[in-house]
Amino acid sequence: MKKEFNPDILQPNYLIRQGLLKAFTRLSPRLKGRMLDFGCGTKPYQSLFSVDEYIGVDYENPGHSHLNEQIDVFYDGKTLPFEHAQFDSIFSSEVFEHVFNLPDILIELNRVLKRDGLLLLSCPFSFCEHEVPHDFARYTSFGIRHLLQEKGFEIVVQEKTGSTIETIHQLFSVYCYFNIFKKIEKIPVVRSAGRLFIFGVINTSAKIWGKLLPRDKTLYMNNIVLCRKVNEIASKPSHQV
Repeated sequence: MKKEFNPDILQPNYLIRQGLLKAFTRLSPRLKGRMLDFGCGTKPYQSLFSVDEYIGVDYENPGHSHLNEQIDVFYDGKTLPFEHAQFDSIFSSEVFEHVFNLPDILIELNRVLKRDGLLLLSCPFSFCEHEVPHDFARYTSFGIRHLLQEKGFEIVVQEKTGSTIETIHQLFSVYCYFNIFKKIEKIPVVRSAGRLFIFGVINTSAKIWGKLLPRDKTLYMNNIVLCRKVNEIASKPSHQV
């Protein structure tokens, strides 16, 4: 797995990415058969899944280079180009915040998923704006649960990554990256010292204080949801690929 998605403690996104990786590692064995990676990008978590077929779909954005991405199928942002009930499982990581019409897309995900098929997803609750201007939403644990249940999914597992203490440290780490580290990152020795004394200290502090202080998750980093399709919501014209 690329270091970007499995960073060490000297990286600014260590806390949030390690939380995601641990959750996906634990839950990925539940997904089987023909799987769709919705918003796949570079397919960073593909190695975690033991499935019969792994198909990545993503939005073809004219303003974004897809040069190093591993997209099998592009879609138009509205309709997934697959027949009804084509997949046994669906995975989507850190994508829903970039989908402006999420209720409509959830209907599409429901349509292409087989009945009793599983959808494993993550989306941020506390994180800075990113991939601007295509960053549209943050969902509370209650909000994402409501949307999924409304679109025919039953919640199997719902979790939050990161405690309040860890989340505060992660946000501070991102602040330091953009406002301090970016000014010194082109200087080799200074760059290495910066990683150690900025991100190393922040991430270590998060681990220590996270254990010493009461573990509270009213402020957290990501929603992790594993849900099952239990109801058909809508029928749209089929689009075979």
